[in-house]
Amino acid sequence: MEEEGSGEESSACSAIFFWRILGWIFDDGSSTFPCYTVTTVFIMKLIHEKLLALSEKYSKTLRRKMTERITEMETDDNSHYLIYRVLGIATKEGKLIDEYQNMGRFLYKYAGSFLEEAAILCFEEKFPKAQRKVRIPNKLGSRPVTFEIDCLVGKDAYEIKWRDATTDGDHITKEHTRVKNIKNAGYKPIRVMFYYPNRAQAIRIQETLKTIYAGVDGEYYFGDGAWKIIKSKTGVDLLSILENIADQKTKAKD
Repeated sequence: MEEEGSGEESSACSAIFFWRILGWIFDDGSSTFPCYTVTTVFIMKLIHEKLLALSEKYSKTLRRKMTERITEMETDDNSHYLIYRVLGIATKEGKLIDEYQNMGRFLYKYAGSFLEEAAILCFEEKFPKAQRKVRIPNKLGSRPVTFEIDCLVGKDAYEIKWRDATTDGDHITKEHTRVKNIKNAGYKPIRVMFYYPNRAQAIRIQETLKTIYAGVDGEYYFGDGAWKIIKSKTGVDLLSILENIADQKTKAKD
C-alpha cells in the first residue's frame, strides 16, 4: 500500500484545484504548489479588480463631466468664431476645436487623478499603514501655508505625478521649498512621474527638479523608472495591469 502524501501536499493540491476553478491558476503539471505563490496570485487578482473598479469610477465621472460641458456649450456665445474665420478656421471646425479643448481639460485632469490614486492603492496594499494626502506645515515661508505629501510610507514621502509639462519658472521655486520642508520634517522626498514632457523648456525644468531632489538626498523617477519603482517597492506590476485593462476597454474601438 502506497504511503499517503503529507498534509501540506494535500492542502497545496486542494488550493490549486480551488484556484483553477476560479480561473486564476492554470495546470502546469506541478505536484506541489508553494503557499506564498497562491497568496501572491490571490492578492494580484484582488488588486487587478480594485484597479478595474477604480478605472470604471473615473471613466463614468469623466464621461459625465464631458457630456455636461458639451451640453453647456450649446448655449455659449460663439461670436468669437468671427476671429477663427478671419484666421481661416471654418465655423464647424472652430466648434470642434472648442469642444475638444474643453473635453481635453477634463481628460488630463481625470487621467492624472486616476493614475495617482492607482499608484497610492499599490502602496496601501503592500503597506497597510501607508498614509495618503498628508499635510505638513511650510516652515520656510508664508505661502502656501502647508504642503501635501501624496503618499507617506514610513519615512518615504512620495510625490506622484502622471506627467508634469509646466514651463513656469515659479514652479521650481515652489517645489524647492516643498522638498526642503519635507526633508526638514524628517522624511525622504521621492518624486515618481510616469510620463516625461516633450517640450524643451518643460524638460529643462524637470532636469532642475531632479537636481533639487538629489540635493536633499531624495529620489526622482520618471518614465520606465517610475513604473519600475512602483513594482520594486510594492510588488505590483501596475503597468502590466493597466495595459490589460486598457486592452479590455478599447480593443473593439481602436
